[in-house]
Amino acid sequence: MWASCDAGHTHWGRHGAAGVLVRHAPETGPARYLLQHRARGVHHGGTWGVPGGAVERGETPEQAAWREAWEELGLRPDGLRPVGSHLDDHGGWSYHTLVVDSPTAFPARGLNFETGPDGCRWFTAHEVGAVTLHPGLAAAWPHLMRLAP
Repeated sequence: MWASCDAGHTHWGRHGAAGVLVRHAPETGPARYLLQHRARGVHHGGTWGVPGGAVERGETPEQAAWREAWEELGLRPDGLRPVGSHLDDHGGWSYHTLVVDSPTAFPARGLNFETGPDGCRWFTAHEVGAVTLHPGLAAAWPHLMRLAP
């Protein structure tokens, strides 16, 4: 379901939306972030984002983030350590990004139609600057980097 925020923008998720940003910080070298290429047929298709989607009635944003990560990538919270979260409040609609650390840069692949042809990849923060991010993730990126540099 689509929803409108106080600024008059249209967003997916009547009760807001949520997603998971996974970071792997190796002992040497830069941290890497798991991003998903969005399929052309979804909102802001062709951009890179985090696995995520609409919060369902009765769900917390954290529950929705994990459910969506499971549906889209088969990602479970086992072994992942929460670092923090970021709330992007648009007034009447919000997006919650759960930031977690992973002990490894595990292989990931899209499990449904929402993942685009470039699949899922681990990026350094520098590499993220060279791809087209989902507009919401692009706006939140500086805040997320303060949580998980």
